Amino acid sequence: MLLHGRHSRTIWPEGDTVAVLDQRVLPHRVQTLVLRSVHDAVRAIADMAVRGAPLIGVTGAYGLALQTRADAGDAALQRAARELEAARPTAVNLAWAVRRALARLLPLPPAGRADAAWAIAARLADDDVDVNRRIGEHGAALLRLLAERRRGEPLQILTHCNAGWLATVDWGTALAPIYRAHAQRLPLHVWVDETRPRNQGASLTAFELREQGVPHTVIADNAGGHLMQRGRVDAVIVGCDRVSARGDVANKIGTYLKALAAHDCGVPFYVAMPSSTLDCTLDDGFDIPIEERPAREVTHLTGRDAGGAIVQVQLVPDGTSAANPAFDVTPARLVTALISECGVVPATAEAIAALAAGEVAT
Repeated sequence: MLLHGRHSRTIWPEGDTVAVLDQRVLPHRVQTLVLRSVHDAVRAIADMAVRGAPLIGVTGAYGLALQTRADAGDAALQRAARELEAARPTAVNLAWAVRRALARLLPLPPAGRADAAWAIAARLADDDVDVNRRIGEHGAALLRLLAERRRGEPLQILTHCNAGWLATVDWGTALAPIYRAHAQRLPLHVWVDETRPRNQGASLTAFELREQGVPHTVIADNAGGHLMQRGRVDAVIVGCDRVSARGDVANKIGTYLKALAAHDCGVPFYVAMPSSTLDCTLDDGFDIPIEERPAREVTHLTGRDAGGAIVQVQLVPDGTSAANPAFDVTPARLVTALISECGVVPATAEAIAALAAGEVAT
């Protein structure tokens, strides 16, 4: 996707290091963070310098590659894998990518593991781009069908959190259909949930959409239901961090409330889902571990002051405690369909089993 008019990815190798866009300072500053060790990768994931299920998976694979430069022995790689997986427990892509890379590395002699690890991470990054491109194509076809009812008026789409290219290596998941449709000159407009407490919608999604020239409006999280009631939303598209075998979806906190409002108002609710986000070891989505993040993300807010400095301000009275569950679970019954790289499939156990078995035609 475009960053200041030029194509960019969110992560790329630079010699024996890995460079990432530091998302903690967006949208006010574009800054590169250099990862030199597996510990840098762990911190970048835990501190959300990189975030989004697909992107942290690729970052985890690059973290193992960084580890091979220091110590490529079995014990060192296994320890690094455990540290990486523990950095963010809800998104299954992280464990998926790290375990996949580790399984390919351990059978190799230690002397050959470094080159293999970097090649594996690069391949996972390229695969992520291809998967998201295909999600965009399938989702754009769906949007064109919805747009036929608008008779030339812009299609109104609501998103939650950030599931664009900043959450992946490129293209994004939930925003990929929007980018593809926009490139095909389909008139559309995006309602962007601010997505408290970290405001990934107001800061990251709005930043992305502006860079790509997509019409959009930021709204308070609680405005979504009102807009749906008034007929001002044609579809909701969100991403996901983990999907259970029966189709329950773990995504950024607040997603469940949007799904409830969409169901009540008869608005289709779509989940963009790379197949790597499937966790067929869990049937019930309520068994998905929910990350509890620091209370400070709720009690304080980061922004840019009048002088251009990035500052943090306190929102609550001194001594006030705060809870900060980072994700919630939307039951499959509230999901209209899953948009995967293999096509649009229902959120049912049967469809997911077929997808996992490779029985869904691409």
